Amino acid sequence: MPDPYDGFPPGFFDRADDSPDDVFYAPSRLVTHIDDRAVAAVGALYTELGLTGRVLDLMSSWVSHVDQPPAELVVLGMNAAELEANPAATERVVHDLNVDPRIPLPDADVDAVVCCVSIDYLTRPIEVLADVARVLRPGGTLAVTFSNRCFPSKAVRGWLGTPDEQHGPLVAELVRRAGGFGEATVELRTPPGRRGDPLWAVTAVRS
Repeated sequence: MPDPYDGFPPGFFDRADDSPDDVFYAPSRLVTHIDDRAVAAVGALYTELGLTGRVLDLMSSWVSHVDQPPAELVVLGMNAAELEANPAATERVVHDLNVDPRIPLPDADVDAVVCCVSIDYLTRPIEVLADVARVLRPGGTLAVTFSNRCFPSKAVRGWLGTPDEQHGPLVAELVRRAGGFGEATVELRTPPGRRGDPLWAVTAVRS
């Protein structure tokens, strides 16, 4: 079987701090990691995509940035207290995707999967995205959003070494390599040239 990471430089998905993630994420951080304009851009994207059914918020926290909560919102993350504080959640799953990239949900279980400002922390993103395709129903939506902020010690080295403008094409390539999706689109969701956090989105539809 060919290596899905073939062509990436050695160490691209390594991190400066390779200690267990459950130690780093043990303290609750009830803050937003992007500014209000970027948060609003995430909510507007979710509304535009019509995420109203059963939605999985991957690598979630105490807030999911949904303007209108879907009928069911499964939040998967590392900190139980943060997930418990999420007012939109209807189901909570504590799970470390860097230890086990398989999502603990059945096949074709959700209508949409979102991942906000977290894709850069995955050490095996292609395996995770392949499992996203597994849990998504055909025609379901994947929406990955990110800015220019991160915890540098936990973001993979390749993300830190890549210009912000190239992160969208990078995520789109990871989605392509995962399989199971149509062509991903990359979009800057905040006005260019203005002060504040930029917000990019990569979206794709389960084939």
